[in-house]
Amino acid sequence: MVPLPAHGVVGNFSEEEEEFWRQPDNQGYMPCLDFSLKYRKASVKISKEKRKFLIVVASGGLNQQRNQIVDAVVIARILEATLVVPVLQVNHIWGDDSEFSEIFDVEHFKKTLIADVRIVASLPSTHFVSKQTINRDLPFHVSPLWLRARFLKQLNKEGLLILKGLDSKLSKNLSPDLQKLKCKVAFHALRFATPIRELGYQIARRMWIEGPYVAIHLRLEKDVWIRTGCLTGLGRQYDSIISRERDFHPEYLTGKLNMTHAQRRLAGMCPLNASEMARFLKGLGAPISARIYVAGGEPFGGTQAMQPLKDEFPNLLTKHTLARNGELTPYLEKSSTLAAIDYIVSLSSDVFINSHGGNMGRALEGHRAYVGHRKYIKPNKRMMLPFFEDSSVSEQEFKRIMKKLHRKSQGQPEPRAKKIDRDVIAYPVPECMCKQ
Repeated sequence: MVPLPAHGVVGNFSEEEEEFWRQPDNQGYMPCLDFSLKYRKASVKISKEKRKFLIVVASGGLNQQRNQIVDAVVIARILEATLVVPVLQVNHIWGDDSEFSEIFDVEHFKKTLIADVRIVASLPSTHFVSKQTINRDLPFHVSPLWLRARFLKQLNKEGLLILKGLDSKLSKNLSPDLQKLKCKVAFHALRFATPIRELGYQIARRMWIEGPYVAIHLRLEKDVWIRTGCLTGLGRQYDSIISRERDFHPEYLTGKLNMTHAQRRLAGMCPLNASEMARFLKGLGAPISARIYVAGGEPFGGTQAMQPLKDEFPNLLTKHTLARNGELTPYLEKSSTLAAIDYIVSLSSDVFINSHGGNMGRALEGHRAYVGHRKYIKPNKRMMLPFFEDSSVSEQEFKRIMKKLHRKSQGQPEPRAKKIDRDVIAYPVPECMCKQ
């Protein structure tokens, strides 16, 4: 998937606004997926495999499923098995029962990876068994060596392996060839299905045609507030609703349990609310006239939750406000399709700001890097939030601090090797990108 081109800094902008819209220096990095001779030789046999089959059940939201599909292809390659098109488990939070072919372009997926792994639409009847073990208890960070030791004997004997619960289970530290394969799957093979792609680009063009725009992923949905253990910023009534749900489902709470709300927030464990995002954007020098695309689900608190941001930046848009003539109507109960549209519009934005981690943020971080290091800003919440509370800091000084804190985190090339456990599809340099 290729984004619409960045606008560049052209037009009647102030010096501060030019700085905000300016793209980072990509230092000449370009995609380079040159597989080794050893990998290519092994592909001759692996791409023709017809005895061993791997089925993977991918769970979670769209971007979580994407990660598991990427890992499924790599595991099929490691085990030298044919991959059956992954099964998407019904999402228990959003109730989305979409199949792989409704979200992704199956033929493109198979064709792109034809030299790497054999992929089939369904399991052949010769491999049907009345009862098959589903392997769902993989430890974290499993290596190719562990996978072969654990599953090759079973696969060779039975001809079928079913894996479930792959999220973040495969090691991030793989051979250069397998890292390149991950990038090939994530950035080339996993293309959205034609109807989603066409609608996503139509909505993106409606943003793009008016000039540069910002996309933000706010993460203000009800389930996010429940899981993070944070206050919504909407007052006691809304916080009580979240608190009751959290007490009813304590297993949803993530992170350290012995921290107060204030401690969680200052530790950077909470999403920025609309008021904080507005101040952050102003601190970075975003023009008041900036057109802002808000990705994500319905915010808890509805329009009230978004009002502080809209008061400061009136040109606030979503897929719902940009869609025309019932374009979104067939997909209103399809959370994965709506997330895919957000992904396409966000990928094409001139600036992307991710409020609170998550799979979509990491996916876009890597994808924006891969297509030329488009501007991507990760708020340094632990460092910046104390200044939000300090009334002695002038507005001018606040801007200076925000810009200084984020000068080196705007989407510039950042080698994965700086932190070896990083995922290559979030940090594609240097395994998948090199200087031309």
